[in-house]
Amino acid sequence: MRYVFAFLACCASPAFADDPVVEAATISMSGNTATISVTIRHGDTGWDHYADGWAVLAPDGTQLGYRKLLHPHENEQPFTRSLSGVSIPAGIDHVLIRANDNVTGAAQDTYRLNLR
Repeated sequence: MRYVFAFLACCASPAFADDPVVEAATISMSGNTATISVTIRHGDTGWDHYADGWAVLAPDGTQLGYRKLLHPHENEQPFTRSLSGVSIPAGIDHVLIRANDNVTGAAQDTYRLNLR
């Protein structure tokens, strides 16, 4: 009987995937404005759980930009998307990229992207 309850609990729970992982990122600067391309891998399972964005953060954690992802990419892993027009403050030598998903929110890990 306990196996039946365990099985039903699994069926009733949403599917969980690990945090989205930033596998790579590139930056193209024009003055103090950047275009950033980010490659993310996540176990998207469809609309119930998918990577839904990524943030560009200054070293102190200030958000400089956010790329919203509007649909799951369960058949396109990893995938790369870009964000243009990110204003980079003078004096910083790197930014951090943090992926997000629609179930657990911001991933724990960040990706360091050096500006030079």
